[in-house]
Amino acid sequence: MQMNTVDAHKKTEWAMNVLLVVAVIFGSAKVVWGLDTQDITVEWTAEGKKIAMKRVASWPMKDETVLVPAGSFLMGSDKKVDRLAYRSEMPQRGVHLNAFEIDKYEVTALQYLKFVLATNRPPQIDWRYDGGNFQEAMAHHPIMHVSWSDADAYCAWAGKRLPTEAEWEKAARGTDGRINPWGNQSAGLSRANFGRSGLSGPVRDRPERLLMYPPIIAVDKYENSASPYGLHQTMGNVAEWVADWYDPDYYKVAPDRNPKGPETGTQKAFRGGGWIDSTTTMRVAMRNGTDPNTKMNWLGFRCARDAQEPATTQLSLALPEGSGPAGAGQHDVR
Repeated sequence: MQMNTVDAHKKTEWAMNVLLVVAVIFGSAKVVWGLDTQDITVEWTAEGKKIAMKRVASWPMKDETVLVPAGSFLMGSDKKVDRLAYRSEMPQRGVHLNAFEIDKYEVTALQYLKFVLATNRPPQIDWRYDGGNFQEAMAHHPIMHVSWSDADAYCAWAGKRLPTEAEWEKAARGTDGRINPWGNQSAGLSRANFGRSGLSGPVRDRPERLLMYPPIIAVDKYENSASPYGLHQTMGNVAEWVADWYDPDYYKVAPDRNPKGPETGTQKAFRGGGWIDSTTTMRVAMRNGTDPNTKMNWLGFRCARDAQEPATTQLSLALPEGSGPAGAGQHDVR
C-alpha cells in the first residue's frame, strides 16, 4: 500500500509538471503569439565569432533592390471595395511619391549578422548554436527580435533608411488600389505564410526554443505573390518596421505628396502581416503601431533609399486576368 501511495504521488507530480509546461506554452498569449525577449542577451564565443566571420565572407546575400518610379498611387482603403478595411486605413486618396529604391526581400539573418559583426553587437536571442550563430537553415530567414532603433541603425549602416509608410505601401501594392500585391483575391496559404500556431519551426531539438523561433520561412519564397514591383513577402512571414510615427488618424490630415508621418508620437508604425496574423489583417493597406523598443518574433524590416537617378516612367499595373474578387487560380509553392 505504501509503494502504491508513493507511485501515486510521483504520477501526480509528473502530471503537474506536464500541465505546467502546457500552461506556459498555451496559457500565455503574449509568449506564444509573439515573444518579447528584449531583456535577454547572448554572448559570442571566440570560435563562434570566427564561424560568423566566415559565413558573411562566403555565403551569398539576398540584398537586391528594386526601383519604384516617381508618380501617384492609391493609398489606403475604400470600404466599398475592401469590406475588411479599418478606420485607420481611411480615407483612400491619391498620393504622389518621388522615385525610390527598396529591398526586394526582408532583411535576412545573414545580412544582419554582417551588421552585427561590423558594429560589435552581441548575437541575436535566437542565435544559440556554435557559440552565437544561427543554424544554417536560418540564414535566409527574415531577421526578427529587432527594435525600431535596431532596424533604423542597420539601414543607416547599409547606406539606406527605413521606408515611409507610403513608400512601403506603394511598393507592396502598386498604383491601382488593389487589396493585395497580386490583386483583390484574399490571401491563402499558397500565397503567404500566415495563420500559424508558433509551435513548429526549424529548431526541434530544444522544445523550449519553439517559443522563440516561430514557423518563418526563407524570404524568397512565394514568387506567385510578389508585388507589381517584384517585392517578396510584403504579407506574411514577419511584419515590417517603417520610418513613420504611428497615428491611426494620420490619413485624414496627411499631405498628398511624399507623406512622412506625424512629427512626433509614442509608437512606430509597422506594415504587412506576419506569421501569426489572420485573414482579416492579411491585407496590404492594414497598418498598426507599437512601442519602438519592442522586439518580437513576428516583426522584422526591409530598407529603402532615394532613387539614384530620377525616374518618371510609371509601371503598368493592370490587375492580372481573374485576380478580382472571384479570384485567380492559386499556385503551389515548394
